[in-house]
Amino acid sequence: MESFVAVTEELHFGRSAWWVHLTASPVSRAVKVLERDVGGALLLRECHHVELTPLGTEFLPLARLVIAERSC
Repeated sequence: MESFVAVTEELHFGRSAWWVHLTASPVSRAVKVLERDVGGALLLRECHHVELTPLGTEFLPLARLVIAERSC
């Protein structure tokens, strides 16, 4: 979830990877696993462009809440 939230903040896999102390490839894989787990695409990936899908927009507040609860 941290990778997903980081990508939503930066809208770029490479820049978001810095925030979660990974490279872009593991961030992308983590988001794909999360998408599989929630049952749909959270991000629309196009050549050098990333944006939230409607499901991603809906899921983002929950992801932030889960991360905040884990850090307590």
